[in-house]
Amino acid sequence: MVEITYHKEGDFFVPDLYLEKEDYENDYIIGKYGHLRLEYLRNYRNTEYTIMFMNKTLRKHIVETDKQAKQRFEVLMKQILEKNPIDENLKNTNPLEWTGLMNNYKHIVDEIIFKELIYC
Repeated sequence: MVEITYHKEGDFFVPDLYLEKEDYENDYIIGKYGHLRLEYLRNYRNTEYTIMFMNKTLRKHIVETDKQAKQRFEVLMKQILEKNPIDENLKNTNPLEWTGLMNNYKHIVDEIIFKELIYC
């Protein structure tokens, strides 16, 4: 049986409650997609966020979402570049156009990932 301790605040005794810290893949650094998913859960799915936080599954969910999104990004970029190849000479002859095309592809892939994994 767990012993609960109390402290006094004014005329009331308040239980000393705390949540244990999650230790799922502590060495993994959460990236852009994981942070976006966390922010979405906090702001728009508060009940789901609270349940995962209380069950100590929030970090696992965020880490797994971030990993999936990064893998999905690589696959989608590869597919887009196969279907719409960019000449590597363009990088040397017109770097501004090359950068614009690559940024366009990146934004397309980001929108797909946002819809599939982040804001669902």
